[in-house]
Amino acid sequence: QVQLVESGGGLVQAGGSRRLSCAASGRTFDSYAMGWFRQAPGKEREFVAAINWSSGNTYYGDFVKGRFAISGDNAKNTVYLQMNSLKPEDTAVYHCAAWLHSIVLLQKYDYWGQGTQVTVSS
Repeated sequence: QVQLVESGGGLVQAGGSRRLSCAASGRTFDSYAMGWFRQAPGKEREFVAAINWSSGNTYYGDFVKGRFAISGDNAKNTVYLQMNSLKPEDTAVYHCAAWLHSIVLLQKYDYWGQGTQVTVSS
C-alpha cells in the first residue's frame, strides 16, 4: 500500500508564499513523475504542476504564470511546491499525485494524496 501525505497547507495573506510538501510512505515504488492538483469548492480539479524525474522537465498549469515552482527528490519520492504571490483564487485543497509510467495523460495518475488546504485571504 502506498500513501502520499501532503503537508504545509494553511492560511496565508494575498501576496504571500507557502511551501507544500508531499512524501510517499508504505510500499516502495519507482515513480515516473510526481506533481500537484488542486480543487476548490464547486470547481473542477485543476492541474497545478508536475516533474518528470527522468528528464527533469517540469510542467505547470496555465494559471501558474511563473508564481509556483515544483521540485523534489526522486530517490525519496518526495515533491515540493513553492507557491509565491498567492492570490485568493489560489484557495483550494492541494493534492499530490504520482505517475508510475507516463505523464502523457495527466489525469491517469497512479497514486493520490488526501490533500492539504491552502487558504489565501485578501
